[in-house]
Amino acid sequence: MAFLGVEESLTGRRWVGPDAGEDRLAEAMEQATRLPAPLCRTLVRRGVPPEEAAGFLEPKLRDLLPDPRSLRDMETAAARFLAAVERRERIAVFADYDVDGGASAALLLVWLRAMGRQATLYIPDRIDEGYGPNDAAMAELARDHDLIVCVDCGTLSHGPIAAAKCADVLVLDHHLGAETLPPALAVVNPNRADEDGALGHLCAASVVFLMLVEVNRRLKAKETRGPDLMAMLDLVALATVADVAPLTGVNRALVRQGLSVMARRDRIGLVALSDVAGLDRAPTAYHLGFLLGPRVNAGGRIGAADLGARLLSTADPLEAAALAERLDALNTERREIEARVREAALAQAEARGLDSPLVWAAGAGWHPGVVGIVAARLKEAANRPAIVIGLEDGIGKGSGRSVGGIDLGAVIQRAVAEGHLLKGGGHKMAAGLTVAEDRIEGAMARIAELLDRQGAGAMGPSDLALDAALMPGAATVELIENLDRAGPFGAGAPAPRFAFPDCRILFAKPVGTGHLKITFGDGQGARIDAIAFGAMDGAMGRALAGHDGARFHLAGRLEVNSWQGRTQPQLRLEDAAPAG
Repeated sequence: MAFLGVEESLTGRRWVGPDAGEDRLAEAMEQATRLPAPLCRTLVRRGVPPEEAAGFLEPKLRDLLPDPRSLRDMETAAARFLAAVERRERIAVFADYDVDGGASAALLLVWLRAMGRQATLYIPDRIDEGYGPNDAAMAELARDHDLIVCVDCGTLSHGPIAAAKCADVLVLDHHLGAETLPPALAVVNPNRADEDGALGHLCAASVVFLMLVEVNRRLKAKETRGPDLMAMLDLVALATVADVAPLTGVNRALVRQGLSVMARRDRIGLVALSDVAGLDRAPTAYHLGFLLGPRVNAGGRIGAADLGARLLSTADPLEAAALAERLDALNTERREIEARVREAALAQAEARGLDSPLVWAAGAGWHPGVVGIVAARLKEAANRPAIVIGLEDGIGKGSGRSVGGIDLGAVIQRAVAEGHLLKGGGHKMAAGLTVAEDRIEGAMARIAELLDRQGAGAMGPSDLALDAALMPGAATVELIENLDRAGPFGAGAPAPRFAFPDCRILFAKPVGTGHLKITFGDGQGARIDAIAFGAMDGAMGRALAGHDGARFHLAGRLEVNSWQGRTQPQLRLEDAAPAG
């Protein structure tokens, strides 16, 4: 039976609440641990038994961090990197242009600076060079450097790595590997075909961090103290969240500790970026994913590709301020470009139909820097894997996003092997591709067929999972702070979601670009503010804005809103349904 009887909400979803078994487990945990009931319910939904609750609420890296040497080629990579440092060899860092690539590069640059060394940073231009190493760039770097470290890229770059004839190449990556590896000295990647996948959820920055752990271990064996790696966890946290890695296991511990490091405001690049973004409180995973991450990404999307990595690694306050301002301006421009492409792509996808195993759109002049974001929007709209492609000079460059349980990266690799795509790769939830314009229809049909075999075509509108019903008066700052002990929340670990039944809309006003701000109450004097981002583009926003006294069930996630020194609870509204 649907929760609160909501079979179809204003966003077309069925509401699903906790079952009787979860209720019993939550009650048992409350009795065993004396923890607050809402927190116990959250822990039960995470699959945490009572005896592990204390450890889950206080995750320790020393307990969860894997041995770096459990990854293939790690010892070779660490030994070669350390040898280059000790022999003062010329080192180049070749990085991807997204947050994970920029943070991975920054980790190496900051570590090297602490050791009194420097490295050349190279990040390819998204439009002119595309993703990953290319022959010309690698050959040129090899002429002037002894060691090239490829981060967040390189696993499928057989030709470009072979072109680096006069240098050793290390690959520190997490993208899905093929049956054969490139001719690098070491390829450290938990998603290599010959790995067991136990660490497949790590982002590239975490792989880099693990290598530095191994390098520091080797320095300690030589009675030399390495740089403070714990102070670099803010970079790992930013990359983990921005790359949408699941916040479970060691990832959760890395992000939790990284947020604590970031709150100290020691990294001047992140301080400058936080200031231009208006972040005036201790950061959360939400801020990393939706305030800081998009700004770091903006350089790689529509500006100079190296801006993000330079910001994250700089030690110059003036440079940090200038870079942060430029990235903030580029992010504003990116949003404008994205809005235009999103409108056109959604119209095209809707005309084609949103019930296919693959939702896709392609258009001339669509900026390659925003197609991934737009693909994510299509995926959310249809609950299907989505691909968006920008066309120029007969070539399409696209990006895809997937839904839970559907491995898009493997499908893209299969399509490349079969000759439908010029190139492509990625991981389960995201992928990139290049395709000839005259082969797009056939390629998308084949990808749709492969996705259908995984069940993508059978997916209906996603259910909205709810943890419990709550009255506005019970939504307090204290409750939210208790729930936050089970965080950080994000991919793979969603924040608790509550339903507020039978509420009256006391105030409703469209704000910003398509957003809606409301105040609602239960008729007993308690009230709470809510914000619904993008709601005015759909039926929910229009219904709430024009409520005309009607009552609604409201659903969303609670957060603390700080404004002018005051803190109060706020609902991030996700869904609504008429209350009878």
